Amino acid sequence: MARNRKLDARIKECEGEEEELQFSSFTNEEALQLGLAMVERAKQRGLSVAIDIERHGQQLFHHALEGTATDNDKWIARKKLLVNRVFMSSYHFTLKLEASGGTLRDRGLDEQHFAASGGSFPVRIQNTGVVGTITVSGLPHEQDHALVVESVRRFLAR
Repeated sequence: MARNRKLDARIKECEGEEEELQFSSFTNEEALQLGLAMVERAKQRGLSVAIDIERHGQQLFHHALEGTATDNDKWIARKKLLVNRVFMSSYHFTLKLEASGGTLRDRGLDEQHFAASGGSFPVRIQNTGVVGTITVSGLPHEQDHALVVESVRRFLAR
């Protein structure tokens, strides 16, 4: 029972993040500035991650820090495809799957194309909806998610 409460609390936290972290606009320049800030934060912490930002299917920013590999790009592609399908963070969706005991396949999603793994967050514009994704790969999926959330929160607070 305690595990379910903890899982429910994490799901509620994700819902709150998605409600809070919305953009008023999301330009190419804003994507670049956010991406560069994320790279700096990762470098300061000595993290080996790949970072990707896209809007309407167009890649606006991508950088792979030292220690990453092509596998990170494949994870990014699968995570952001999930976000673009379900319009919530990949971590949020993964937690909901865990809570229901379900799988991607149960939801009609092929694991070759979609990843139930945290690290991709929706770019949601207020009064518009989801227009893109901000994705990190290279850390345990909870940490990928946390890096994106922290970065977006700081970017929006500037």
